[in-house]
Amino acid sequence: MPQHGDVWVFAEVDEGKVADVSLELLGKGRELATTLEVRLGAVILGHGARKLADKLFAHGADVVYSAEDERLAQYTTLPFARVLTELIQEKKPEIVLYGASPVGRDLAPRVASALKTGLTADCTDLQIGTYESGGRLYNQKLLQIRPAWGGNIIATIVSPDVLPEMATVREGVMHIPEPAPGRTGELVDVPVTLDGEANAVKVLERQTHPRRVDLKAANIIVSGGYGVASPEGFRLVQELADVLGATVGASRAAVDAGVIHHDHQVGQTGTTVRPKLYIACGISGAVQHRAGMEESAKILAINSDPSAPIFGIAHYGIVGDCREVIPRMIKALKGKL
Repeated sequence: MPQHGDVWVFAEVDEGKVADVSLELLGKGRELATTLEVRLGAVILGHGARKLADKLFAHGADVVYSAEDERLAQYTTLPFARVLTELIQEKKPEIVLYGASPVGRDLAPRVASALKTGLTADCTDLQIGTYESGGRLYNQKLLQIRPAWGGNIIATIVSPDVLPEMATVREGVMHIPEPAPGRTGELVDVPVTLDGEANAVKVLERQTHPRRVDLKAANIIVSGGYGVASPEGFRLVQELADVLGATVGASRAAVDAGVIHHDHQVGQTGTTVRPKLYIACGISGAVQHRAGMEESAKILAINSDPSAPIFGIAHYGIVGDCREVIPRMIKALKGKL
């Protein structure tokens, strides 16, 4: 018998599909469960969500807990929190992971409070390791790694004494595992009992606004920062992106300047990306921005400041004014293409 409880992932449903961040967590959860020699579980709540179990099995789940009820068709805090809390109390998993999405950030603290356990938010990595405190050694604990103090340090947080260990994980920082078609597991139907305050809120209408850009799927991203934070500067960024067939990104400084929508923001408070090529135009390379793009396959930085931190992680660097360098790049690329 294993000494540990299972590893669980809360499988968020978005527009009838399993959210990408949940698939990413199944990949990491598979690693953690293998290390602990336990099963990987996925919990899915909804109305008609049971049919998504095969996808969860294909991406690594050994057991899927499915709570089916029409009152769970739309996410509302109290019903979801009650069903998940009661299930955790019954099955006693060791680790429960959530995506750091609006749903995960709302649900996870509520469940943690009900269970009187710890919760680390916005993790960028998770590992199983050893922790020592007060002369006591804790083995095979979840090391929850996240940026702190505005991204200036990386903190490792451990909840050694209370189970389950819980964390929310930022979207895009883990890789989605390749599915294994035909892989199966145990499907457990979870009874749903909701009454009283759990039914206090009803969703009367739901409006969705699709993202303006899909940065995660982009192979090439051309991002602009404070150095091009003007309509004219971003027209050059857009033109370079058009020539390369790329997607336009931005730093927080450019978004705060109002020249581009937040959906384009790359970084700790934006989207984490891993394109084949990332071109940083007028971006100094603050820690918060680097956290969202430093795993790009190739990074080209253009900045007038030769000491800009972005050059520390760039594979190629051009020291110069973006307003002069970008037009030359566009001309050269057009000539070759």
